[in-house]
Amino acid sequence: MDSTDHRLIAALRHDARASLSDLAATLGLSRTTVRARIEKLQRAGDIIGFSVVLREDAARDPVRALMMIGIEGRGTDRVLRQLGGFPEVRALHSTNGRWDVIAELGTDSLEKLDEVLARIRRLDGVATSETSLLLSTRKAARQPVGSA
Repeated sequence: MDSTDHRLIAALRHDARASLSDLAATLGLSRTTVRARIEKLQRAGDIIGFSVVLREDAARDPVRALMMIGIEGRGTDRVLRQLGGFPEVRALHSTNGRWDVIAELGTDSLEKLDEVLARIRRLDGVATSETSLLLSTRKAARQPVGSA
């Protein structure tokens, strides 16, 4: 990818529904060039899909947080299985560094979030944790087209 491809991807991330004409004007390119570059990026697998974010998706979890979790010993698989059963856990990520797991949490109130945090902290094997509230999201990762 060259700098033009990166600029095109940035424009699509800003508004994936922008017309070819609007993208061409924004980037100072012809519509044909924009179309050819998008098709090339799709064929190469750099662009794997486009998605829609619904208002109801954002409203579902008015309180969102990232909980970084340190796990003692070899209990990671067990803790991950238990976390997977929590309906408030939206995603689980293994990581390196200080934390073993990062859990994305979503609830409808701070009180519910506090309850979930307490339940997670009581899990056998959870040694330490740190939680940050998500105040706003500027860009969210989307599932590729065809995944469920």
